[in-house]
Formats: sequence, structure tokens, C-alpha cells
Amino acid sequence: MVGTTLVEIRTHIEGLASDDGAYIVRCGRTGEQPVPVSGLRFDSRTSAHSAARATAQYRAALRRYDPQVPYYDLIVCENTCEMGSAAESEAHSVPTSWAPSTESCLDPIADRGEPKQRALVEFCRSTAAAVFEALSDDGYDDTETAIVDAYFDHAESISDPDDLCLHLLESMAMELDSRLHPEEQAAVLESAASRQSPPETTDRPVAATLSVLEESGLLGGYSQSPWSVAVQDGTRSIVAQLSAYALSPQDGRLPVLPIALELYRHQAEWQALSFRVGDVGDGWQLTLTMATEATPSGLVSARIES
Repeated sequence: MVGTTLVEIRTHIEGLASDDGAYIVRCGRTGEQPVPVSGLRFDSRTSAHSAARATAQYRAALRRYDPQVPYYDLIVCENTCEMGSAAESEAHSVPTSWAPSTESCLDPIADRGEPKQRALVEFCRSTAAAVFEALSDDGYDDTETAIVDAYFDHAESISDPDDLCLHLLESMAMELDSRLHPEEQAAVLESAASRQSPPETTDRPVAATLSVLEESGLLGGYSQSPWSVAVQDGTRSIVAQLSAYALSPQDGRLPVLPIALELYRHQAEWQALSFRVGDVGDGWQLTLTMATEATPSGLVSARIES
């Protein structure tokens, strides 16, 4: 056991990685490098094996929150190798106690050969897992249970794993909105953000946030206005135009949980106070208000204004 949270496990794996390492961790059947070892290299077979074990632990932690997270038959091989033989996979595979050989490593998303779809699913799962961990540690057991129950209700009628991951975030946003006060929502967001890998420092937190959502496939594109400052209370506001936002309205409200969480990751001093959303036909107009100190409102879902 190298850690108890996703951030700790990922940090451990990244600490083992080397820019010019000769070894990688991949699925022995598909050749794919799953999150969180995707794109990483290691300078020895020993460190790669340690990373493979930690990867299995990381994905097992995700699976506590989303049973549909796929299993992978993790193996270690040299970076230049192609799909190995069965003998190679057996020789360098992770022990089955970490990567059960009885489970298929075929990810329904990976089978489609769509890297963007894989990125979307992994982003949704990582976001949900961070929030689940925060709820659990902060004692919001009833809210956590309500989200899981809503997830299983969706799982009974939705077969597409892409849609299921999106519904998980939608349900999570609505349950947080209905069960927690805005101050409690802010505390959960801050706690969840601290469990994710810290981003690079930026003086454009909103642009950085929306870029992450765009790269993950949760957002098709965006544009934003300059900041405006309210003289009365010193709050700052910005208006963003969003296109192809993947989350759907729920009971007249738009789930903005992943936007708020990313903002908490990218901006420590100024925190989100509220979101206002307008339906502009081909997308959404999002007005974000931030401040250094104030009472928040509407952090995880926003009422859709006409």
C-alpha cells in the first residue's frame, strides 16, 4: 500500500517515473497504457513493477466509486517492444492479486479506438472519486450514499459507459446542491481539489480551467470576456460562452460541479462564489463571480435563466 488517496498513489507513481526510462507499464492484451501510467516511462524493471502494482491499487480505488472501471492485465516491458507473446506477459505480469487474470482488460472505450472518449471517462471518474473521498472524510455519509444510489439507478437503464459517467457527475452535482449548504459545498470542493494533482501555476485560472475541460472532452469550446470588478464589494466577474458542454440540465439547473472543482484546483486565493447560466441556443453563457472572502452560492449547479 503506497497511499490511501488517489493523489498519494499518483504522486508515488510519478515519483518512480523517468523521462528517458526504458520500461513502460501496459495492458498485456490491448497494449494500452491506462491512467495513471499513461505516457510514463521507468528506468528499471523494478520501478516499473512498483508502478504497475500502484496502478492496480489506484484503479481499485476508483472502482470503489465506479464498478465499471475496467480491469487491465498489467505487464512491464521495454519501451520499444510491440504486443508481447503470452509467454512474455506471463513472465513480467503483475501478480494476480493486484490485476485479476479472470477479468478482461478490454475497456469498452479503448475498443473503439477513441482517445478522446477514454480521456472523458477517466476525467469523470477521477473527478467523482475525489469528491467521494472528500465526502467520506468530511462525514457526509448520507450524501455519499444518495449519490451511489442514484448512480446504480442510472446503471440499470444505461448501457453506454460514456453516458453513465456523465450521469454520475450530473447526479453528484444535484445531490450536493440539494443536501449541502453552499458553505459545505465549498468545503467539499476545496477538500476534493486538494486530493488531485496540483496544476501548473497560472495567472489565468478560468482559461486554464476551461482548457482542462476542453482537453478532457467535457467541453467542445469556449470564449471568455475580460474580468470586471464590482466597486461596492470588490468581487470579480467573468462571462464565458460554452459550446458542446457534455453535462445536461437537471430540473431547470445546469450541473457545473466539474467547472467549480477545476477552479478550486487552479485558483487558491480567489474562490468561486456563484455561477449564473443562460441558455443561448447553441450553448451556454456562464457568468462566474469570485472573491477572496464572501458567502458562496450555486457552486455545483446553477439555475438556468431565460
